[in-house]
Amino acid sequence: MMFILIADFFVEQIMGGGELNNRELVNILREKGNKVVEVQSQHITVDFIERNKNNNFIIANFIGLRPECKQALLNKNYIIYEHDHKYLTTRDPSHFENFLAPKNQVINLEFYQNAKAVLCQSSFHLEIIKKNTNLNNLINLSGNLWPTKSLEHMKNMCSVDKEDKFAVLQSDISHKNTRDALTYCRIKDKEYNLISSNNYEEFLTLLGKNKTFVFFPKTPETLSRVIVEARMMNMSIITNKMVGATKEDWYSLKGAELINVVYDMRERIPNEVIRVFS
Repeated sequence: MMFILIADFFVEQIMGGGELNNRELVNILREKGNKVVEVQSQHITVDFIERNKNNNFIIANFIGLRPECKQALLNKNYIIYEHDHKYLTTRDPSHFENFLAPKNQVINLEFYQNAKAVLCQSSFHLEIIKKNTNLNNLINLSGNLWPTKSLEHMKNMCSVDKEDKFAVLQSDISHKNTRDALTYCRIKDKEYNLISSNNYEEFLTLLGKNKTFVFFPKTPETLSRVIVEARMMNMSIITNKMVGATKEDWYSLKGAELINVVYDMRERIPNEVIRVFS
């Protein structure tokens, strides 16, 4: 099959969870013998869409996608691989009581309705989208994608001697809420390590050498890759009710058992993408 993956950014620009997942999806689809082209949303034109009208579009983050391009896609084969909440003006349902936005805050509804499927990261993610849009094409992927190299690295980190310290994500992004995690550590009078690195494998190493990960996001985490990574490395988790991963059945697992489940996601999730286009 021929896929065109559209996203605002790729890992070369931003090393975010959505970008890491998208790149691994592309790699696995190619390994399965499919052709995949990656194009940034701001570079998409109506002419490009029409020239590729017989191909399959995977729409990831699409803030840069022009209105006329969204309109041109409505009668094409496309899915939305949702990483957050782009059906809301705020892109953040925590602004509203019970995550339910007023109708005048819901946008892009026709674009979501006409997709062959809207792929969600967790049941938590799906439920928030459903209550705001009443879409009937939602699918819970219940997971994310990691490269085998990263999974093997985390498997090795399972058995390392861990420092009896809390790990805190060092982030300038306000909704990741580093401040409250640090406050918690101080209240508990617990030593902590601030975790930050632009090198992904180094980030995992720094995270996984601690016994416990403390994370209190202010906005709903559709899944939270870092929480899953900490679980895969046999860490204990202290978090709040904003984390999608904690609602999934497999969250009760940790260490090698969870890594095996995540390995299965590498087969299950791309197969689901292929299935919805079939």
